[in-house]
Amino acid sequence: MKKLINDPGTVVADALRGIEAAHPGTLKVDHANKLIIRADAPRSGKVAVISGGGSGHEPLHGGFVGPGMLDVAVAGEVFTSPTPDQVLAAVQAADSGVGTLLIVKNYTGDVMNFEMAGELAAADGIEVASVTVADDVAVTDSLFTAGRRGVGGTVAVEKVAGAAAEAGRSLAEVTALAQRTADAARSMGLALTSCTVPAAGRPTFDLADDEIELGIGIHGEPGRSREKIAPVRELAARLVDPILDDLDFTGSPVIVICNGMGGTPLIELYGLYAEVSDLLSARGVQIARNIVGNYVTSLEMAGASISLVKADDEILGYWDAPVSTTGLRW
Repeated sequence: MKKLINDPGTVVADALRGIEAAHPGTLKVDHANKLIIRADAPRSGKVAVISGGGSGHEPLHGGFVGPGMLDVAVAGEVFTSPTPDQVLAAVQAADSGVGTLLIVKNYTGDVMNFEMAGELAAADGIEVASVTVADDVAVTDSLFTAGRRGVGGTVAVEKVAGAAAEAGRSLAEVTALAQRTADAARSMGLALTSCTVPAAGRPTFDLADDEIELGIGIHGEPGRSREKIAPVRELAARLVDPILDDLDFTGSPVIVICNGMGGTPLIELYGLYAEVSDLLSARGVQIARNIVGNYVTSLEMAGASISLVKADDEILGYWDAPVSTTGLRW
């Protein structure tokens, strides 16, 4: 597998050097702890919002650092949870004395290490709260999790929580809003190809030219089933129907995230969104907001995921609030 890298062991470190060089004055990079930090952090009187996880999902999380969103993103190695020491360093870099919220995707390593970091921070007198995102309807348990995985809905939680913190809301208020957004999110994805982890040098799994993996996770974990490729209108239904079966979205405004997994061109993502829009309309679901593009990727995997967030006026208000990050354009 050909990749634009120096060495599999320096992929994350090299990317962080590039981020620092590309965004001077906007972002700071702590290379020792692999942190991407908002340039003006810590902000006096502002709740800090921190997230992170394994690298390889860009722009999640590092691309979402900036005013209106994250204060710090913690970068683990590719598809590997950051350590408790890294997360603790992130808390120390961003906390201004009014508390810190940790947004954690539901993967066993992430949950354990962020929880440990929170305990260490609390021992130092820093107030820390956390919200775990578990929005994937594909499987109950996976190779990486106990319970549902955290996937595309994480973008909505980070956006809404970051905007609320920017507006000066308290830690309790930001946490409650983030939890409500996480509880309202459901996602489902599919893969047309595998991805290749640099250190492995070969695809994580094999798919025939006429096959898809339905219900994959963002690390290339197996999904619900392996099926034959079909027209996008049929594939859209296989993503949307399980989400609507899991949560009733009728009667509420809905945010739709049509997300590419890294190797799918926008022309195909917009074709997918057209079908999703038609399906939701036919089911009486009101689309209030949408974004289409690469937000939570799996390296160069070809594929897509759909996330629906059952919103209310407060969630929509913070969704619409201004944001200035390197990886998200509202």
